[in-house]
Amino acid sequence: MSAFTLLGFGPGGWGGALLLAAGTTLALALCGFLLGAVLGGLAASAKLSGLLPLRLAADGYTTLLRGVPDLLVIYLLYFGGSAALGQFAGLFGVTGFVGVPAFGVGVAALGIISGAYQAEVFRGAYLALDRGQIEAARAVGMHRGLILRRVVAPLVARDALPGLGNVWQILLKDSALVSVTGLVELLRQAQVGAGSTRQPFTFYLAAGALYLAITSLSTWGFSKAEAHARRGAR
Repeated sequence: MSAFTLLGFGPGGWGGALLLAAGTTLALALCGFLLGAVLGGLAASAKLSGLLPLRLAADGYTTLLRGVPDLLVIYLLYFGGSAALGQFAGLFGVTGFVGVPAFGVGVAALGIISGAYQAEVFRGAYLALDRGQIEAARAVGMHRGLILRRVVAPLVARDALPGLGNVWQILLKDSALVSVTGLVELLRQAQVGAGSTRQPFTFYLAAGALYLAITSLSTWGFSKAEAHARRGAR
């Protein structure tokens, strides 16, 4: 069977399955990225806080998550979550292994991991702020909340975009690690197809092309967002 037939959408073709798996990869990465943005924003705020316990907790979070392998985090969440769920299910007489949802574990793992990196991106963007703009906002009578919403947040978001783009690209590739939980994302679907047809080169090449297409579109999107955010900035 030719590569075009294998990757097509007709009978015996794997094109639809690969595209569906690519959609799963994109959804997984997007949900993980958004969760990471929330965690990263909170961690960055804690790092910049004047409260020592908050700074220590945030420093511990970023140091730990950036210091251990991403795959280990996924394993710990999956098997740890399954063990906890099994203990809870045992209270109701349920025995045996009880697995947590693979997609939920993937989102949680990618969110926690990316949050540690996004925290440093947000912190760096905040430290790079022009303090004169904040002082000018205070001079015209803006209160703290309004300054945060109208001055600080837009400037931090603008300066953080390049770093966030890098985190997103890494997160897309890290989503392949979630296949160890049994989730059928793009790489896992390519593995299934390669094993079923004994044509691994064709399927892995197709998976690589789909990853490249997603990352290329993402790069273009972030470039457009950066250009839009910097309109009028010298």
